[in-house]
Parts: sequence; C-alpha cells; structure tokens
Amino acid sequence: MVTGDLKRRVDALWTEFWQGGITNPLTVIEQITFLTYARLLDINETRDENRAKRTGKPFQRRFKDDEQHLRWQNVRHTPAERIIPLVRDEVFPHFKSTVAGGATFAEFMKDAQLMIQKPSLLVKAVNMIHELPLTEGDTKGDLYEYLLSKLTTAGINGQFRTPRHIIRLMVEMLEPKPTDTIGDPACGTGGFLVSVMQYLLETYTSPEAVITETDEETGATEKIYTGDLLEEHREHIRSRMFHGYDFDATMLRIAAMNLMLHGVDDPDIHYQDTLSASFPERFPQTAKEGFDIVLANPPFKGSLDFEDVHAGLLRQVKTKKTELLFVALILRMLKTGGRSATIVPDGVLFGSSSAHKQLRELLVDHNQLEAVISLPSGVFKPYAGVSTGILVFTKGGRTDNVFFYDVQADGLSLDDKRQPVDENDLPDCLARWRARDPKKDTDRTQKAFFVPASEIREAGYDLSLGRYHRKPYEEEKYDPPQVILGRMKTINDEISADLAELEDMLG
Repeated sequence: MVTGDLKRRVDALWTEFWQGGITNPLTVIEQITFLTYARLLDINETRDENRAKRTGKPFQRRFKDDEQHLRWQNVRHTPAERIIPLVRDEVFPHFKSTVAGGATFAEFMKDAQLMIQKPSLLVKAVNMIHELPLTEGDTKGDLYEYLLSKLTTAGINGQFRTPRHIIRLMVEMLEPKPTDTIGDPACGTGGFLVSVMQYLLETYTSPEAVITETDEETGATEKIYTGDLLEEHREHIRSRMFHGYDFDATMLRIAAMNLMLHGVDDPDIHYQDTLSASFPERFPQTAKEGFDIVLANPPFKGSLDFEDVHAGLLRQVKTKKTELLFVALILRMLKTGGRSATIVPDGVLFGSSSAHKQLRELLVDHNQLEAVISLPSGVFKPYAGVSTGILVFTKGGRTDNVFFYDVQADGLSLDDKRQPVDENDLPDCLARWRARDPKKDTDRTQKAFFVPASEIREAGYDLSLGRYHRKPYEEEKYDPPQVILGRMKTINDEISADLAELEDMLG
C-alpha cells in the first residue's frame, strides 16, 4: 500500500516535471520508468554480487569494469553540472547493451531518450527515485500503479487506462490458473496482465509459504515463495505466461516495467498492430496453439482500410470498425476452450449493421457466449463517457443461456471526479456469477438473470440488457376520487378566502 508520505513525494516530483516543461503525463511516467530501470539494474547487480560471494558461483555482469561509474550508486552522487551528459550520453546508451531486465525490456530501452534538460530537475528526480522502496515487492507495484493513475486523458487512438476494480472483476470472473497462457492484444500499460499476477499470488500462495529474505550488506528485502503452488510454475510465470501487444512504444515500455515491478521478470511484450496483416499467423512458441485466457479493453475509436486488416479477420466479420475486429481477433487468438473477458462499447451489443449482427451471430452460434455485464456510462470518466459492457465468452462450444448483469454503481461517483461512494454492485455481480444457475436466475426484474440463446436469436441477436430486463412493476395506490375532489374544494375555498382578504386590504 502506498502511504501518504510516498504519495506526497510522487506528487512533488510530478510538479517538478511540469515546472521543468515536461507536461505530457506519458512522457513524465516514461522518464521515471527509465530512471527506475537504471536503479533496478544496480539493485540486481549488487544482489548478484553478494550472492556470488556467498556461493562462489559466477554470474553475467551488467556493468563491466570500465562501466562502474554508470551504476546508480555512483550516478546519484554525480554533481549537478555533470549529471545530464552522464545520464544522456552514457547511462541511456548502456541500456541497449544489457538484458538484465529481460530481453523484452531491453528491446524497448533501445529507443530511450533523456527528455530532462534541467540539471536541477534530474537531480531531484534521481534523489526521489532513490527513496522509493523498489526492493519491496508489493509497495513498488503499488507505487507504479499510483503513477499510472495520473494518466487522465485518452490517447489519440481511443486507448485509456482501465479502472483497476473493473479489471479485477474480469480477472476473478475467469479465475486464471498458474498453468495458463494469458494474452492482451491491446495491452496499454499492462493492467490486465498485472492483475492476473496479483490474483495468482493471492489465490495460490499460502501465508506460511512466504518468507522475506534480507540482504545483509544492502538491507534490500525480497519475498521468496517456498513450497506453494506457484513455485513449480515459477519459470512459466516469469517468461512464458504473459503476452501483450500494442503499437504505442511508450505504453509498451511502461507495461514492461509495470510487470517487472510486479514480479514478472521477462514478459513477452511486443510492438505490434494486432489487427494488421503483418500480425504473425503463429503465436510465440509457448502459445502456438492459442491462449488460454485473453483479457482486453481494445481501442473503440477509428476504422481501418480493408487492405491493412488481416484477411483471416475479414473472413469472420467484414468491417472496418476496430471494436468489431478486435473481438474477432480475440476469438482467433484463443485456443479451443480458451476464454475471454473483453470490454466493448454498447454499440457492439445492439448495432444494426450487418457487421455488428455477423459478429454477434459468431459469438452465439459458433462459440459459447457466457455473459454480458452492462457497465454504467461513467465508469471510464474522466477519459470518456461512453457506455460499455463486458463480454465473457469461450471459443467453441455451444451457447444455451447467457448471463446478464446490470451494474448500476461501481463504488465510485459516475462523474469526472470519481470519488468513493457507498453504492457498489461489483461484489454482488461476482457473487451472482459464481452462484449462477439458469434454472433459478429467471426473474428479469433483478440485476442478474439468464436469457435463453433461442430468445436472443429471435431478437435478431440483440445483446443489450434493456432488451430483456424488466423493471419491477409497483402498483400505485391512490385515494378515492371523492377524497381527492374534497381536497381540491378545500384548496379552492382557501384561495377564494385569501383573494377576498387581499381585496379588502386594497379597498
């Protein structure tokens, strides 16, 4: 958990960046990411040096003998007048030659550029990052999430940060296992992948299986999981479980760092327009048969030229609209029996075009559409006020009944401020989902209910909740007409008396 003191430090650093002329939130986070990476390299190098002393086993060094001055412990003591050329001309180029953070992250660091021009700002940034508890597993991830929470504007392609409590609902509905492969075709800052990792740690690790190891020389602490259900899958989780794609290099750098800080050392994060014809036909070796789970909140805006779209997607749904193409893409990415929870704009649920209907037919008739969760329109404020829903589906199988839930409140106000409120349907939504029963959940005046697939077909494959939800009928009770008439006469008499009194006063 991020304390108030740490929040104040981050806020102060954020203000320094703005005053230093760096006002784009993504750029600020990216620069902090680069400096955080530089510190992590030194932390890991020191840890390996101490381990080598204890065990006598060699390790692959991140810093050669003539590069020791590039280590964080030395950079932070560099005088202000020399720190910018050192970091810009030596530290950043050094990122290209190291794979200490994993090959994936090193790939994205090749284009790293120092945007800080003021020596005083760089000194303050270095000092502040040095104070962050990056050796404490939970806190460092929370800190990065706090940084990401400052992203309050949508990107030009319609991408924006998905609220973490919505992500958590989607993850818990799918209940990922440590043997699964997880994909996100538009991963952004990696929120879905990080949430899966947090879910696995909470679900598959018993408290007695966690010990904290403290390095005697550096004082750094590290959580070690021993004998728990995750231990045997540690290598799979570290480098083969998580796969994310995006065509925004800045987002990818942030996503890679976000996963690193949450314990995924070498995630498969790649620069890729997943809708394009250039998207590989075969996924990485660990997921060549498709993914077990795909979680996504793909961009809603925009349309593509047909020649730019993968032909396989167009065979499934003939459209230029990205929100439809992404759902078709996710079906393609899943292995048979694989499952997805995907956020879509409401138009996907009831749009009348042939492409909209074609996609819904694909979900209902050729796969198993499991759930449609309707979200209130303010969930994505202050980015956008668009109404959305969550589609939960399995590739293959058969759709017999579809679970609907009407989320009217998510624990935060539905305005731009998004302040905490008491009303929150998300816990009930998850509870009703886990206890769902098509034979029992038939009352459509409730927030949760089932609709038979046959009825959905008869309705033209309309998946909007309003098509099937019934507002509870409450009979209004009125007084007898004679009583109402008597009240009207009394009121009329009072008005006449008041008018007469007023007339006497004027006379």
